[in-house]
Amino acid sequence: MTTTEGATAQGSGRGWLLPYLGAALIWGCSFLFIKIGLEALSPIHVAFGRQALGAVALLVLAAVTRVRLPRDRGTWAHLFVVALLLNSVPSTLFAFGETHVSSVVAGIINAVTPLATILAMFVAFRSDRPTAGTVAGVLLGFAGILVVVGIWDGVGSNEVLGVLACLGAVACYGIGFPYIRRNLAPRGERPLALAATQISLAALQLLPFALLDTSPIGELTPRVLGAMLALGALGTGIAYVWNFQVIERAGATMASTVTYLTPLVAIGVGASLLGEPVTLNQPLGGLVVLLGVALAQGRLALRTGRPAPA
Repeated sequence: MTTTEGATAQGSGRGWLLPYLGAALIWGCSFLFIKIGLEALSPIHVAFGRQALGAVALLVLAAVTRVRLPRDRGTWAHLFVVALLLNSVPSTLFAFGETHVSSVVAGIINAVTPLATILAMFVAFRSDRPTAGTVAGVLLGFAGILVVVGIWDGVGSNEVLGVLACLGAVACYGIGFPYIRRNLAPRGERPLALAATQISLAALQLLPFALLDTSPIGELTPRVLGAMLALGALGTGIAYVWNFQVIERAGATMASTVTYLTPLVAIGVGASLLGEPVTLNQPLGGLVVLLGVALAQGRLALRTGRPAPA
């Protein structure tokens, strides 16, 4: 944690724990909500529904708190790209992926997001020179995914398709976060204004595809409607606000550790509420992924014979 973040955490960090745990719980349950939504809806309808409901929640919150949306055209153009990378495309890929893999597997794969972000920063954005620990962490994390899918037993074609779709979503996240850091963070806009605009644009991007999708809609039971409402209004809406609160009160470093909790939640709710089978290699592979993330982020020291940086 940096000095600034430490001061922030000490000065106003008392209220960060509840939003931190709330975001971890909601984002960890998102894969459960997607699976339930797919009981009646197609992947594109699930993706559009979550963005539309999230947009409504954030726009209402912005109106209540009198937060104005950005007015600069350049900001809207960048947010359009971000909406593609962080919302419309990955939400569709995750929904499609879960037609072939369990919510447990999807939740574990999502934990690779920090590694994909680090990789994109080095490859696409040329940010910093990778350290030995970063390279080892990335390799270890992706090895963990092979453990999760049980590569030694062979993987069926349908499962491969699902895993690739989820990894495609994670790759979008990996590019999206550095894109925000480079093109939106310096503009000084309010986080809620950016989030509300971003999610609204994602809903508009998916609207034509949702209208053209002729897949039959099943029975919209209270179970399905409740899952979609939670997925959209909470997971794609309010959880964003909670995450911003954690960043403001405890620092970005602490906020980023939510990644360590979401796969644990996904495993727990997928197994207990959906009865999805959990084989030993899945939580073990998830642990390997998290170790890779910790190593790549510098939370674990890799002994190289050189002194660690101060």
